Amino acid sequence: MSIIIAARPTAAPLASAERNPDEYNLALTAPTIVALFACGGTVQVEDLVPDADGFYTTRSGLRFQILAEGEGPKPKWGDRVRLHYSTARSDGTVIDSSFERGEPDVMALRDVVRGFREALELMPVGSRYRVIVPGKLAYGREGIPGLVGPNETLTFIIHLHEIVGR
Repeated sequence: MSIIIAARPTAAPLASAERNPDEYNLALTAPTIVALFACGGTVQVEDLVPDADGFYTTRSGLRFQILAEGEGPKPKWGDRVRLHYSTARSDGTVIDSSFERGEPDVMALRDVVRGFREALELMPVGSRYRVIVPGKLAYGREGIPGLVGPNETLTFIIHLHEIVGR
């Protein structure tokens, strides 16, 4: 996806013989910056402010709490990661847990629900986060019959061990 940034001629144009019509100052206005951000910019934890309970909230509505901060690289779209996680319904019932199975899972970011992927993209390797994913970023209106209700909020505990490739 590309973004066209509105440009305007330099404030003090050169004499016509000297002026290069391709020389412009780019007007990076607030709407332009927002458009750039929306089309590929990434949120950094450092850009967010935690609430009184220590939870950060992204523009999408994802909420997360840093339980342990890692120092490694952050995964991105296309990466496969090794991690431990648990998934709990809004009533606290744990419906899946690699912690309980005793083995971390390997998964591709492109294969997980949007909110889980968004959280992983914020996490440096070695981090452990508590993540609250609203239904619209989880399984949406359909849910998973018999397991996750329509638009149900899920809570994940994620411990990101490593990026294992693409």
